[in-house]
Amino acid sequence: MIRVILTDIEGTTSSISFVHDVLFPYAAEHMGEFVKEGFKDDPAVREQLEFVAERSGVSANDLDGLIEVLQTWIREDRKETPLKALQGMIWQQGYQTGAFHGHVYEDAAECLREWHDRGLRLYVYSSGSVKAQKLIFGHSECGDLTPFFSGYFDTRVGPKRDPESYRNIVDQLGVEPETVLFLSDIEAELEAAETVGMRTVWLVREGARPESSRAIARDFREVDSQLLAR
Repeated sequence: MIRVILTDIEGTTSSISFVHDVLFPYAAEHMGEFVKEGFKDDPAVREQLEFVAERSGVSANDLDGLIEVLQTWIREDRKETPLKALQGMIWQQGYQTGAFHGHVYEDAAECLREWHDRGLRLYVYSSGSVKAQKLIFGHSECGDLTPFFSGYFDTRVGPKRDPESYRNIVDQLGVEPETVLFLSDIEAELEAAETVGMRTVWLVREGARPESSRAIARDFREVDSQLLAR
């Protein structure tokens, strides 16, 4: 029996275009100014810049060099943890000033509420930082959805295509893997989760439905139908 639902964000609960056309450009536009101001006044920003320096080999005091590294990582869509942390800080400002609201599909918002009310435990696993995850659901177009979630996972548990990451999640949840249903739009992530025994559903919101033996759903309503049938 499924007791836990673990969901991806981009392409699953939320549109890919929101992340790539709104969030990423906003972070890129404000990264330089944010880093320079944070380096002077914010220990949390300085801590992340030290991680950027360690990963890139650029001096921690070379702000222009670090900014260029971060901009390169954004262009390459790198899943670097310090980049995701800094992006989350920048997006927090954007959400708080009303520059944008988090996109969440209406079917996802409705089902998250219903699943929570049924007693299912809901978690997020995304390459975006936990801060960014809480922001998109806390400032969503559908209202504050954070009360429905029991917790969040990001790349600190490991890469999303690595089975070991899902073992780490199961260990932290303290449940049997077959009681966890993982939702994602990326087949390689589903394969990694299945390796450790998780159940999965492949979200294919647009385009032709692929030929596959695994469970596929167009939206969360179809996921719910499959969930009730399990």
